[in-house]
Amino acid sequence: MNQLEKICVFCGSSEGNDLAITQMAQHLGKTLSEQKITLVYGAAKIGVMGVLAASVLEHHGQVVGIIPGFLKKKEVVHLGLSQLITTENMHERKLRMQQESDGFIALPGGMGTLEELFEILTWLQLGLHNKPVGILNVNHFFDDLLQMMENMVRKGFLSIENYELLLVSDSIDALLEKMREFRSPRIPKWLSPERA
Repeated sequence: MNQLEKICVFCGSSEGNDLAITQMAQHLGKTLSEQKITLVYGAAKIGVMGVLAASVLEHHGQVVGIIPGFLKKKEVVHLGLSQLITTENMHERKLRMQQESDGFIALPGGMGTLEELFEILTWLQLGLHNKPVGILNVNHFFDDLLQMMENMVRKGFLSIENYELLLVSDSIDALLEKMREFRSPRIPKWLSPERA
């Protein structure tokens, strides 16, 4: 079983217009706190990010925020965190997030959220880490993305083994259980004609 002492959550710096998403962020924050799992995230006090961090702190949990200096004003950095880490740039931020965390969860968000999700998933595919990566599929938010990935499998751009590296659930408890049970297989990066 994987020990999930710190989980990095990627999510939007906007709240969006679906109340189910912010409610799930609140519930996730409460769950992390209750299970003594430290939240690692992008350090903003706005959007889904802010809702999530506020929920962890409200329930007396620990929150580590990681943000590059140039984003401190744009994303309105949260000043009440357990720990705030400032990096030189976005690349260093993502590397530090990977180093600080035992696993990763994506909540709904925009392009930045997807970029973070796919970079950390690609690092797993390449064997640069062996930590679980999951999607919390709130109110079917990620259905179209998952269909796109299934199309990549059908078209021979993504092996089924690499597709299955991504853990998916609409339940917090079920996703955390999948993450605890995750074992990273040794998968070659490139598709051969036999595997395509």
